[in-house]
Amino acid sequence: MYTLTVVLCLIAIFLAVAVFTAVKFPRVFVRCLFRPFLEIFYRGRTVGLENLPAEGGCLLVSNHISWIDGILILWLLPRNVRFVVDGGNFHSKLADYFASAFDTILMMGGPKSIGRAIRSAREGLNNGDIVGIFAEGTITRTGQLQAFKPGMTKILQKTNAQILPVHIEGMWGSIFSFSGGKFFKKWPTKFRRTITLYVGPTLPVDTPISLVRTRVQSLGAQAQVDNRKELPVLAARALRVWRNRGKRMQAADTTGVEAGGRDLLIRTLALRRCLRREVFAAEEQFVGVLLPPSVGAVAVNVALAADRRVSANLNYTVSSEVMNHCIADLGIKHVLTSERFLEKIDVELDAEIVSLEQIKTKISTADKAIAFLQATVVPAWLLERILRLNKIQADDLLTVIFTSGSTGMPKGVMLSNANISHNVDAIDRAIRLNSEDTVVGVLPFFHSFGYAITLWAAQTLGCAGIYHFNPLDSKQIGKLTQKYKATVFLGTPTFLRGYIRRVPQEQFESLDVVVVGAEKMPPDLFDAFEKKFGVRPVEGYGTTEMSPLVSVNIPPSRSQAKYQPDRVEGSVGRPMPGISARILSPDDGTEMGTGEDGLLMVTGPNVMRGYAGQDALTEKAVVDGWYSTGDIAHVDADGFLHITGRLSRFSKIAGEMVPHGRIEEELAKLLSEGDEDDQLRVCVTAIPDEKKGEKLIVLHTPTSRTVDELREGLRAAGLPNLFVPGADGFYEVDAIPMLGTGKLDLKGVKDLAIRQTSSPVT
Repeated sequence: MYTLTVVLCLIAIFLAVAVFTAVKFPRVFVRCLFRPFLEIFYRGRTVGLENLPAEGGCLLVSNHISWIDGILILWLLPRNVRFVVDGGNFHSKLADYFASAFDTILMMGGPKSIGRAIRSAREGLNNGDIVGIFAEGTITRTGQLQAFKPGMTKILQKTNAQILPVHIEGMWGSIFSFSGGKFFKKWPTKFRRTITLYVGPTLPVDTPISLVRTRVQSLGAQAQVDNRKELPVLAARALRVWRNRGKRMQAADTTGVEAGGRDLLIRTLALRRCLRREVFAAEEQFVGVLLPPSVGAVAVNVALAADRRVSANLNYTVSSEVMNHCIADLGIKHVLTSERFLEKIDVELDAEIVSLEQIKTKISTADKAIAFLQATVVPAWLLERILRLNKIQADDLLTVIFTSGSTGMPKGVMLSNANISHNVDAIDRAIRLNSEDTVVGVLPFFHSFGYAITLWAAQTLGCAGIYHFNPLDSKQIGKLTQKYKATVFLGTPTFLRGYIRRVPQEQFESLDVVVVGAEKMPPDLFDAFEKKFGVRPVEGYGTTEMSPLVSVNIPPSRSQAKYQPDRVEGSVGRPMPGISARILSPDDGTEMGTGEDGLLMVTGPNVMRGYAGQDALTEKAVVDGWYSTGDIAHVDADGFLHITGRLSRFSKIAGEMVPHGRIEEELAKLLSEGDEDDQLRVCVTAIPDEKKGEKLIVLHTPTSRTVDELREGLRAAGLPNLFVPGADGFYEVDAIPMLGTGKLDLKGVKDLAIRQTSSPVT
């Protein structure tokens, strides 16, 4: 009885202390209440805590990934943060108690309430408090950083507060984020996930919103670079997806080859075993691949990755000289190809050619039997250890992709597993591919978009891929799309224009997503494609050195936008999660503001490891982790990137920067009026000029328009006189030089212009 009395007294004392603490020191009480739960489910760490002011007012500006971001920030920082939040989420007395414990500033809706909240936040800053805002105004639906609302500038008025940019990383995939297209109603992807708060250096009170946003975005890029080891190993991911796919079609091509997921897995594993035994030396790292987009090319690339070798898909549209330059760059000893394909191209290679037809005859019964057991019986986790895929590190090379060589000899871009894996994750967030999707793969695998997206994304995100070797073959592409009811297409504007002319409407009626890149999308092409096929294309942007995706507009059919746009036509979209972009003056390197054109710099976990064997070029291209794209661009008020041209495609004439692309755009309109030809009709380049530095040269295919009509059309379009080429600057040519990827051959164009004008090369 005595013991029971003591226990009851202790419980009463504990409850009394708890009630007293809850009433008198609510902040302490709530922290003590929440901390154990947070530490059970999350590992917390803070990077850059030394940037947090020890005292004095500052405005904390954070990205917004989940419903509990505010709670997590309060947990990870030693100072209290008075968040400005939507009061509509605090209807209950318990929620109101928690809000009051941390002096939360509630906005209840309506101009008066908003005004009171702004004044309270301003007073807090002047009183030395940290006031926190989620400047996007809503939780991101894709993980992309959205536009910052102007309310922060009103809060900062009449204060001397500093601005503290922070980024919270690790909540995407939790039940509190919008991953998977919904909140709460899903299984979390991890247990006890690591949450990291990145705290950046403070900024002065008068810092423009665009620069604050860039700083938060840069912290997000740093976060994903630091955590790149968390990205999946792509070979292991493909093997798991193929096994789960079972008998459902996983890959097909126009040669008639079709493979289900498990069948493709067995073929790939058997191929890997045979290549190890019959072809490769143990230490052989780089392997050439000379194959068009096909089921065989998919199997070869995944087999090489599963064998921890580095593939180099060679550009079969270039000369033997250029191809052998690439082979020599990497020291390639073997090139995997097909006899049927080799008959179609005339090449002589400085490496041993290994045909898949020969390899097929050497795959033994034992190879097939072991591959079957590995694909069907051996647990996936054990198979990954048997293949030693668990030993692959984030920075281990996956592939080398050679640049187009539009301005000279191609450079070998070294891309790691983390580089490509990040791009696959970005595609998953933006387009949300699923098991019902089928991706049309017409971009060659030597093209970075073809390799990263139509190969790896299509083969690791649960969907299927169908392939054709020629992106200009409208007839076969239309039939292939219709046969497999494809839903996703990636290409270039040049390819799309041909499809509008030649593909019957019913063959593309299954398409749900069309993404274009590599060149600027003409405004009329959006309407024309949608009018015929019922799906509106969106633009994306990337470079080989960025693995390649940098930004993309969210396709209308996949949009989950709320309160913020996720697509702006004419732009190339917002940078993908983990990627940061900034615009610098080409003259002095200062950072440009909203809407100002300058040199586009990007950073993130997808920045290449470097150019193969060219350290000096690598150091010039990537400075402190930022890649100089060579493109001229600006960022609008909503955070969307707009590419206005390439630095190399501007001419300095009489001290002014003259954009070739702008002139081409207007000339293309004039030359295409009443014309059914879908090929490129015109391009602008420049040659040296003694008087003005450079002289504009227009190369165009045959047209009924006179030079005077073209020049007058440019003036009528509002172009300055400096942008109008002279009458002696127009030259008719049979065709505009193009690369196999569908991009303009800038070097070929320059050489052709020099020959046409008989100008000496300087």
